[in-house]
Amino acid sequence: MNNDTIPMLDLKAQYQTLKPELDAAVMRVIESSQFINGPDVEALEQDVARYCGANHCIGLSSGSDALLVSLMALDIGPDDEVITTPYTFFATAGAIVRVGARPVFVDIDPATFNMDVNAIAAKVSRRTTAIMPVHLFGQCVEMDPLLEVAAQHNLAVIEDAAQAIGSEYKGRRAGSMGTVGCYSFFPSKNLGCFGDGGAVVTQDRGLADKIRLLRNHGSHPKYFHKAVGGNFRLDTLQAAVLRVKLPHLDAWVQARQQGAAFYTAALAKYGLLGRLIEAPKILQSRHIFNQYVVRCDDREGLREHLKNDRITTEVYYPQPMHLQECFADLGGHKGEFPESERAAVSSLALPMSPELPNTQRERIVRSIAAFYEAAGKLPRRAAA
Repeated sequence: MNNDTIPMLDLKAQYQTLKPELDAAVMRVIESSQFINGPDVEALEQDVARYCGANHCIGLSSGSDALLVSLMALDIGPDDEVITTPYTFFATAGAIVRVGARPVFVDIDPATFNMDVNAIAAKVSRRTTAIMPVHLFGQCVEMDPLLEVAAQHNLAVIEDAAQAIGSEYKGRRAGSMGTVGCYSFFPSKNLGCFGDGGAVVTQDRGLADKIRLLRNHGSHPKYFHKAVGGNFRLDTLQAAVLRVKLPHLDAWVQARQQGAAFYTAALAKYGLLGRLIEAPKILQSRHIFNQYVVRCDDREGLREHLKNDRITTEVYYPQPMHLQECFADLGGHKGEFPESERAAVSSLALPMSPELPNTQRERIVRSIAAFYEAAGKLPRRAAA
């Protein structure tokens, strides 16, 4: 990659800051040859449970599998409905369909990109068994009204906290408020491993035991199967890496929050906020900024301009779930969820990592301003 290119996330920089510790942790596992269910897995589970304010944590093979095994453990399957959002990563709706259940979508709150909790009650039917909120981009869903609906109808709450480990709603950590909380440790997450990894947290011991059983083909003892589960185990190597990184997570979150504040102030300084750019709105007590996502005028034009200026961006997400080809049988149609569809064509994620210097953030915002100036949408600033 060109040295002048600004990446979305600089994983190499993070690795270099922790290289001695990470290398030692990986070598320790290799030398022990305890690659499956080694001691680092249980130690990580205890650390994550404590960090997230949960009684139990089960390490798993990915965030996608965390969602899947949670649905399995709750016996959700054919003829069941799960209420969720159409504006999310595919794994959310995909896991629901994989167990034979039907995702029922509610539109998003345009201020946060999270599901509109005021629309949930109207979607509850006799087949509804669970609600799956997604704490998108690192900010929690408005959970109290959602939990109230769930309690009224005896529904499970499966928190998709893949992007939100450590975020908070009224002092409670994402993942700890519902029946289960699901995390991803994909490398791009705030707490990322060296491949795929995930976890489920819960306050319910019986549910935790069931998920532990299901993650290993439902086997206990070995070769005796109480249920049909899957191979959902977290590799010991990944657990060892995550144990090194977890103590640094709060400092990284603080750096992300400071970076987000710098972005927003710089966008205001260049006169971009309002008609041309909408900055993220912080409505909950701890937004951890897994992504810094803006809404923008002429997104595709801006993105191409930034690419030519060697600035990497990403679109989360260009196609809502109700319009995905593989979900055509759900009967979704364009215009059904207008806020999700508007977000899909206007949102743009800017580079966001703890290691990104403010000089590069300034360069990014300056480039954005140059695009709108050239288009005649922003008055040209006097040369510095």
